[in-house]
Amino acid sequence: MGKGGPAVGENDMVRWDERGLVPAVVQDAGTGQVLMLAYMNDDALRRTMETGEAWFWSRSRAELWHKGASSGNVQRVVEVRRDCDSDALLLRVRPAGPACHTGHQSCFYRGLDGEEVGPPPGGVLAHLEGVIRERKANPRPDSYTCQLLEAGLPRILKKVGEEAVETIVAGQSEGDDRLASEMADLVYHALVLLAARDLSWADVESELARRFRPR
Repeated sequence: MGKGGPAVGENDMVRWDERGLVPAVVQDAGTGQVLMLAYMNDDALRRTMETGEAWFWSRSRAELWHKGASSGNVQRVVEVRRDCDSDALLLRVRPAGPACHTGHQSCFYRGLDGEEVGPPPGGVLAHLEGVIRERKANPRPDSYTCQLLEAGLPRILKKVGEEAVETIVAGQSEGDDRLASEMADLVYHALVLLAARDLSWADVESELARRFRPR
């Protein structure tokens, strides 16, 4: 896990509330999408740091729970941070599937009026990557993504190549809408390729950041 989080033995640096709990915001480390809000006690935080997977305290059941223990949608913790007052935590994770028990990638999928809303602005890529990861973890026979992943790298690589060629053709001789459509197809298949290799868009961003040198 990253250097920003508290190490085991530093739990006393957290400002627990009168119940011995602290709120924990869970964020996808690869996409930045906020996934859920839960609570941790000292034991949950300690287990999280020791195992590298998210543990929480259920206030309704009054017991510890290991996120994804029954569903398989575990959250591998990259980093734990404290806020400026040390009375809230941020868990940056790599989720193996949806965070919400409803099957949504994030628990924050409704507006104040209760109506379901789409991904936040700029979050479509994060949502798509989350759906691809969910399909990999929980295959469905009617899913094109699952069919690609099941077919393996040769099929996925062929599709990436085909979409790249179609994007080049669109960029050279077709309209803006067509170029945007072909680029969308290319990005989708590139995300499937990354998922097949157990990589994420975060790995691409890390490489871009490594290359970036302010002038």
